[in-house]
Amino acid sequence: MDLRQLRSFVAVAGSGTVTAAADSLGRAPASVSEQVRRLEAGLGVTLFERTPRGMRLTEAGSTLLARAQGLLDHADEVRRAVTGARPRVRIGALEMLAAAKLPAVIRRLSRRRPDLDVSVESLTRQPLLDAVAGGRLDAALLLDLGDRVGGLGFARPAGMDHLDVGEVRLSLVAAPDGDREPLLVSPPGCSIRLAADQLFGTGVTRRELTSIATAREWSRQGLGAALLPDFALGTDVESGALVELDFAAPPLALRLIWLREREPSLREVLYALSAA
Repeated sequence: MDLRQLRSFVAVAGSGTVTAAADSLGRAPASVSEQVRRLEAGLGVTLFERTPRGMRLTEAGSTLLARAQGLLDHADEVRRAVTGARPRVRIGALEMLAAAKLPAVIRRLSRRRPDLDVSVESLTRQPLLDAVAGGRLDAALLLDLGDRVGGLGFARPAGMDHLDVGEVRLSLVAAPDGDREPLLVSPPGCSIRLAADQLFGTGVTRRELTSIATAREWSRQGLGAALLPDFALGTDVESGALVELDFAAPPLALRLIWLREREPSLREVLYALSAA
C-alpha cells in the first residue's frame, strides 16, 4: 500500500463512484481507478463490487476503510513532526454560507486554535459532501433541519457525524402592498427551496427563480412572497421594504459535518469550532 492508493480508495468509498472521487481529489478518473486496482492487486483482495449504480464496498473493503483514514491521518501527523509544518484543517461551506456565516466560524476557530492553518472552500452541496467523504475536506458547513444529517431533504451520506454551531432564522416576507402569491422560490436542491418544499407542501402556487437574491428582489417589487434566511434579508424589514407575514417557520441548523471515522484526529478542532 502507498498513501496515494489509500487516498483514492477512501475517496471512492466515500463518494460511491470513481468520477465523484476523482472530482473531490482533483485527479483524472482513470488515475483514481488505477490506484484502486493497484491497491487491490497488492492486497490480493477485492475491495469494491462494481455495479451499474457505483462502487460498493466488499467485506474486505469495509475492513480496510475502518483503518485507512487513521493511517492517512497518522502519516500527515508524522509529516508535520518531521517538517515542522503547522497543523492544517480544511473546511468547506455551501456557497450561500461562505460569505454570510463561515467567517464567524473561522474566527472562532482561529481564536481558540491559533496554531492551525485553515483553508476554506465554497461548493454546492453534493460536491461538498463528496469532498468530505473523500477526505479532501476535513469538515463542512451546511444548512439542515432536525436531529440527523439530511433531515432537510437531501440524501444522507453514510458515516457522517455532525455538530450544530448556530442556526438560521427563516421569514416569509412580501412587499407591504404587494402580492402574497405566488411563493417565489429558488431552484431545486437549494437549502431554502428544500425548506420551502417541506413547510408548504405541494398545495401552494410557486414561481421558480434563479436564486434567493432574485426571489428577494421580486418580493420587494410586489410580485409574491418569499421564504428568506436571516442573512438574505439585509435591512429590508427594518426599512419597511418588506414585511414579515404571519407564518412560523422553524430555524435551520447551521451544521458542521465530518466523517465519523475521522473524529479521533479532529476532536480538538471540532471542539474549537463549537459555539459553546
